[in-house]
Amino acid sequence: MALQACSLQNTDRIILMEKHVKEVLQRSHFLYDRAGEEHYNSISALHKSMRGSDANAGLYWLGRMLEGGEEPLYVARRLVRFASEDVGLADPLALTQAVSTFQACHLIGMPECECVVYLARAPKSVEVYQAYNKVKACVRTHRGPLPPVPLHLRNAPTKLMKNLGYAEGYKYNPDFHGLVEQEYLPEELRGVDFFTK
Repeated sequence: MALQACSLQNTDRIILMEKHVKEVLQRSHFLYDRAGEEHYNSISALHKSMRGSDANAGLYWLGRMLEGGEEPLYVARRLVRFASEDVGLADPLALTQAVSTFQACHLIGMPECECVVYLARAPKSVEVYQAYNKVKACVRTHRGPLPPVPLHLRNAPTKLMKNLGYAEGYKYNPDFHGLVEQEYLPEELRGVDFFTK
């Protein structure tokens, strides 16, 4: 508030003048609660504005949050998540931009504006995010012990491991030109493609 013009007298009283009250009443008042519903509503609006490639709205929601007192590192963490999940492989540099923004917040405060605009304008792909969700579901809902790592994919640092067949038949990709025909999933999961819809 603009109360620095108020004079403190030796009586420890603050004298508030009419001009100070008028000045404060003319300012915008933020409906923003860092721990309440407006916090979640605002981050949702920011996220969805960037997902919709609306840099203008994204910048607005960023401003509302930061000017309302939101912790800049919280926003920066959400930008990293957005870059990873929503932009994904459509623009691999988006994650670099977001991580740089997060690191810059530790050093200088609030450089999120540029990142929000970058992410909003970036092409979007949720391919990796959706595929990984399928992997998580596969692992979490599997009944019984998870399938073992195929022997040819295991390292064989000891003679015993070599005798047990570890690493046997593995094709070292750099020794070949182009793709190498080789199974990388456990036997039970052969043919599963986490990238298909």
